[in-house]
Amino acid sequence: MSTAIVWFRRDLRLADHPALDAACSAHEHILPLYIHAPQEDGPWAPGGASRWWLHHSLSSLDTQLRERGSALHLAQGDSLSTLRDLIDRTGASAVYWHRQYEPAVITRDSAIKAALREQGIEAHSFNAALWCEPWQIETKQQAPYGVFTPFWRNLRTRLDAARPLAAPASLRSPAVDGGLPLDALRLLPSIRWDTGMQDAWQPGEQGAQELLEIFIDDALGDYAQARDLPARHGTSRLSPHLHFGEISPRQIHHELAERASAASARRRPDIEPYLRELGWREFAHHLLYHFPHTPTENYNEKFNGFAWTDDAAALERWQRGQTGIPLVDAGMRELWHTGWMHNRVRMIVASFLTKNLRLHWRHGARWFWDTLVDADLANNTLGWQWVAGSGADAAPYFRVFNPVTQAQKFDPQGQYLRRWLPELASAPLPLLFEPWKDPALLRRSGYPAPMVDVGETRLAALDAWQRMRNG
Repeated sequence: MSTAIVWFRRDLRLADHPALDAACSAHEHILPLYIHAPQEDGPWAPGGASRWWLHHSLSSLDTQLRERGSALHLAQGDSLSTLRDLIDRTGASAVYWHRQYEPAVITRDSAIKAALREQGIEAHSFNAALWCEPWQIETKQQAPYGVFTPFWRNLRTRLDAARPLAAPASLRSPAVDGGLPLDALRLLPSIRWDTGMQDAWQPGEQGAQELLEIFIDDALGDYAQARDLPARHGTSRLSPHLHFGEISPRQIHHELAERASAASARRRPDIEPYLRELGWREFAHHLLYHFPHTPTENYNEKFNGFAWTDDAAALERWQRGQTGIPLVDAGMRELWHTGWMHNRVRMIVASFLTKNLRLHWRHGARWFWDTLVDADLANNTLGWQWVAGSGADAAPYFRVFNPVTQAQKFDPQGQYLRRWLPELASAPLPLLFEPWKDPALLRRSGYPAPMVDVGETRLAALDAWQRMRNG
């Protein structure tokens, strides 16, 4: 009886899994495999928060497989060598996997596919992470897109709400020993700083499905407005589940469309604003594929001459939520505690770093990479270059978010600030936004005075930007 290896990577689910579905259709025995090979990710090996999520997601996937009569085989080391060893020991004639789009992974996967085929082993790769792959969408001039709106118009015409693939009811796996226990991968922190993440998240396919249902039931109807309010769960919070492939964009689209079609015309939710946000995720992968240098280099080369500052002490205060600017500090503390930050607040803390502190966006991108449970190279790169003004379809550099007025507008009752800044929890509302106006409050609370004046540093940033333009 024929045997195939299904190589799981960032597709840690069983439903809507094209590689698994194809393997089950063609082979009697399936070996589900995960290879831990962070050295093959180049400089972008998973950060601490991502490793925490990965540990629990692999555990969840293994549980699901065992319920179907199989188990997840864990290995560590060189991917090609591991695959060849398991091919020899199981007699597998084919390997199935899903494509990823990071530059280092594309290079590795291409080499692995060529090596396996040269060995006489079938190697099949599929798309399971995106609606459309980056090379499938282009402008009328047959060039990659650099602006989101026309990209989305093109992509939107290609979407359909087709029913996703079902998970297999059972799996037969070949007998093979030598698999590692999950703890051997050493994904969890040695010093346990992850309590907040444990309270906030349920990694795995079941957690993703439950969170989608909660979002559809509680937040989809007013998503367009509620998504900007950090004190509310007005967003789906599915970004880490999408990054690890515990749910697919096709599954989300299908569920949204089903719910909308089942509702009466008067109560039908508008799913377009949320689909558009998923479109930004696709745009990020489009840009990373076509401009693979952008995780470390400016998309807009004019910014190569920008006068960034270099202040390690200022960077550390930003990282630890000790800037003295309440909304910035609240966001950075939420990030450290939960591994996540509300998207509106992400833009504000990024603006503060790159404009008020004038520190290079790479510092922020690297910190987010290590602390976010949804750290995704494409999204992280797009987000930081967008705010800094150096990216594709970027916010202009002269757009500097004012963290005081942003807090007053999007957290008008101060609920978000009071949650993450307990030392200011009893402050009167006006002072919660600007605590430096009462020096006695700062002394009593221990909250720091602002490290910069946001008005003065905004003008200095604009002056630096103008000098760059004239350079």
